[in-house]
Amino acid sequence: MGELNIPTLDDRDFLNKKILVRLDINSPIDPKLGRLLDDSRIRSHIPTLKELLDKGNALVLLSHQGRPGDNDFVGLEEHSKLLSKYLGREVEFVEDVIGPYALRKITDMRGGDVVMLDNVRLVSEELIEATPEQHARSFLVTKLSKVVDSFVNDAFATAHRSQPSLVGFPVVIPSSAGRLMEREVSALAKVFSADLSPKVFVLGGGKVQDSLRIVENLSKKRLADRILTGGLLAELFMVAKGMNLGRENLQILEKFGILSLVPRAKKVLLSGAPIEVPVDFKVEVSGGVSEESSTKLNGVIKDIGPTTEDIYSSFIKDAGLTVVRGPMGIIEDERFRRGSTSLLRAAFEGKGYVIVGGGHMISMIGETPLDQSKVHVSTGGGALLLFLAGERLPALEALARGVKE
Repeated sequence: MGELNIPTLDDRDFLNKKILVRLDINSPIDPKLGRLLDDSRIRSHIPTLKELLDKGNALVLLSHQGRPGDNDFVGLEEHSKLLSKYLGREVEFVEDVIGPYALRKITDMRGGDVVMLDNVRLVSEELIEATPEQHARSFLVTKLSKVVDSFVNDAFATAHRSQPSLVGFPVVIPSSAGRLMEREVSALAKVFSADLSPKVFVLGGGKVQDSLRIVENLSKKRLADRILTGGLLAELFMVAKGMNLGRENLQILEKFGILSLVPRAKKVLLSGAPIEVPVDFKVEVSGGVSEESSTKLNGVIKDIGPTTEDIYSSFIKDAGLTVVRGPMGIIEDERFRRGSTSLLRAAFEGKGYVIVGGGHMISMIGETPLDQSKVHVSTGGGALLLFLAGERLPALEALARGVKE
């Protein structure tokens, strides 16, 4: 699968085996009730799990949820109940990870059994970043690898981490990518494909430093035909171009430390990067909403304006590949969702392949039925960012270098 030659489920003998499956079902949690607010990541793994169960395997599921000390650091009992619901069979929750109880449960499993181990980050080793060879010697890997036959990594959203549950097992037991991991890598490989052209990247949202890293990589490798900017990223490039955003908008950029990125943005512009900035905006003035030209701004920028929508949509509809990461405006406010909604609609109606990434844009899709042959909705946050920024993903490299059967 791809340049790294990563083994998939088609490359391994997964029949009547005991398989450890690394999932990423890390989900948003209600801080007051401790309940899951969204189960989309849980549902995304069901095809991999069903395929493995159909071949008579027993599955040991491993995942994390939050970080120690955070409000969303909880056990995985509720996750296991939802997995039971979507799999149509019992997923037994084991309140243990590598202790005697967990190891005995795994040893006693038979074909068709499914157990969900508790939050892997209860094991302190899981919070350490190290090489696959170092992690192969961890308690987590040495104990679990002795009671399973194979390892399947289906956790693309965590592929940018070099932690034991992600990179240690391929060193010691036969391993492969699951179907979700395979779909993610295959879809994102289209970014580098010469067959899909022109390539348009729609970048917005509030994570400006992350988005700037993507822009720098796209520019350096000449991967983008057009980069359409919105949100604070657009404002950064407007300042770099010498445009006047008005006092209030500059104060916001200064507050978030974005003005310090202006030299980097100027360097990207001077390199000839095909960056588009909005020609008009929806702004908030004294609590009301108005539309203003980007050359004469008085209000606080909240969304792209209608003319920019039309210009950006025309680029998107003619693209061979569109990658959408981050909203164009403050989508939490209904008054400023239109720009993002319009560009998503243009992407789905256009002729090209579409990749949508980032939680905010995925949430805007909602229940809209999508053509799976044309649209890929990525589960990856940090992994997607690093992939687009041209950086290595340790979990993929570990699978590619793993032991042979």
